[in-house]
Amino acid sequence: MTCQEFIEFLMDYLLGEVERSRFDAHLAVCPSCVAYLRTYQETIKLGKAVFTHPDQEMPEEVPEDLVEAILAARDKRK
Repeated sequence: MTCQEFIEFLMDYLLGEVERSRFDAHLAVCPSCVAYLRTYQETIKLGKAVFTHPDQEMPEEVPEDLVEAILAARDKRK
């Protein structure tokens, strides 16, 4: 599996909709994809927090461009 394939099917991986062994084998040898997966999971967590607690302030360490992207995606869904 390549990094591109990993990224293309990342949501399927997280939802458990694909054979995980190929993904896990790739993660075992690719620290870049491990870091990407962690960042992706944190982004999902922050996005859910925005919808759950819209009046709660974001932690200072969250990049402003990430916050803007999450808010823009939320606006598109309305």
